[in-house]
Amino acid sequence: MDAINQSILTLILLVPLAGAIVVALMPDRAKLPNWIALLTTLASFVLTLHLPEHFVLGQGGFQFEVNRPWIQNPAINYHVGVDGLSMWLVVLTGLLAPIGVLVSWKVINQRRKIFYSLFLVQQTAMFCVFISLDLMVYYGFWELSLVPMAILIAMYGRKDGPRAALKFFLYTFIPSAPLLVAILWLYARTGSFDYATLRILIAHGSLAPTALSWAALAFVVAFAVKVPVFPLHGWLADTFAEAPVAMAMVVAGKLGLYSMLRFHIGLFPEQARIVAPCLIALAVIGLLYGACLALVQRDFWRLLAFAAISQLSLITLAIYGLTFNGWAGGVYQILAHGVEDAAFFLLLGALEYRYGVTRIDAYGGLGAKLPRATSFFVITALAMIGLPMLSGFVGEFIILSSTFTGVSRGWAITAALGVILGAAYMLWLVQRIFYGPESEMAAARPAADLEFREMAVLAPLAVLMLVMGLAPSIWLTSIQTGIHPPQPKEAAVLHFPFASVSVVTIPSQEEGRR
Repeated sequence: MDAINQSILTLILLVPLAGAIVVALMPDRAKLPNWIALLTTLASFVLTLHLPEHFVLGQGGFQFEVNRPWIQNPAINYHVGVDGLSMWLVVLTGLLAPIGVLVSWKVINQRRKIFYSLFLVQQTAMFCVFISLDLMVYYGFWELSLVPMAILIAMYGRKDGPRAALKFFLYTFIPSAPLLVAILWLYARTGSFDYATLRILIAHGSLAPTALSWAALAFVVAFAVKVPVFPLHGWLADTFAEAPVAMAMVVAGKLGLYSMLRFHIGLFPEQARIVAPCLIALAVIGLLYGACLALVQRDFWRLLAFAAISQLSLITLAIYGLTFNGWAGGVYQILAHGVEDAAFFLLLGALEYRYGVTRIDAYGGLGAKLPRATSFFVITALAMIGLPMLSGFVGEFIILSSTFTGVSRGWAITAALGVILGAAYMLWLVQRIFYGPESEMAAARPAADLEFREMAVLAPLAVLMLVMGLAPSIWLTSIQTGIHPPQPKEAAVLHFPFASVSVVTIPSQEEGRR
């Protein structure tokens, strides 16, 4: 078992990469690339399940860790590991991969070798971002994650893929240049890219405060664009509208939000505290801005894009509220958002495949014709708006309560207004597509309800939404082990069905000195 624990993260990285190579070498015949990609992603998902199965609760630090020299000069190590913060994000990435393949099964009919090989490379890059503990390895895979996405948006865009791909690439690549400069500056001053070593050196004041502030700013800007945080969101709507469904499913939020917690707050806690009020304000603005724009969209992909801005802004609020409970709730909400988004992308992709239309006003009255699709759509919408006993409720409640008690009542009340607007645009979308008078398009184009392939994906996702709403301790217990707040000031306990969550507020600098 020790041998498996020592090699499991390497296997998780190598399996999708090997699958990408096999897909690229095999002939593009019938559904052969699809089957190879599906088997590869299922294998990688099974491997990720080893992590929570053998994760030791209560054990500090990183687990399943591997730290081996790779390049002598500069000193780059193959250093990987997971803790409660990153483990479930690795599992989520593994879960979304086979879903992405099944979503694309009938939609991608040309150049399938290229699509599935790049899709698997994207999975490898995302896995490595979540497990890397060497900043140079992290940066290399952070940048690699941009390339497959940009290529596939350009190749498979619905109307103007090349323009959307260029916008996505420039928005996300340019801020990464200062990030690289900051990483190299840290290495020049410390001689190490190692995350744990850098944390210790920065905490002990080994680096000049002014230069350190600039380095921290380079980190947070790169991450904020990838989330995206308002007003750095200009790439997201076009990307959702043009990207293949399988790629849009994984593009927003997870990498940037994780990096904020791990590499911005983790490495630069004092600098993060300074910029936190600004990011809290931008998060609340983005929450309201995204919700208001989602209400007026007439294309369901663009509505989902602005909904994502609003929901990801709520998680950004949790991160920069700098409370232990907010961090736990934020990570939990990332997981819930990933599951709900996967179901939504599959359902909207199914509608587009059947009717070839993304305008909301073209639909209407599909509830009687597509009862299975309607049921799953309603369940997913209710989970996304935070109905109690479904996945979206737990994270939203933790975030809003921690903001109310540990940050600002005004910001919490304003954020709650954004959550209410979220319920408005989601219920409006369900009503327009499935209920009301039958549209001319729906009457003229009879379409089959969800087929077995789609049901096989949606049913487990619906069950997962319910389990996440009823038993959040399955995830929260291990998430909390990866979050270590300094000098807790006060604690309370929030009770959920089958779980209780400690609330710890981080003291201000002045209180910490006293």
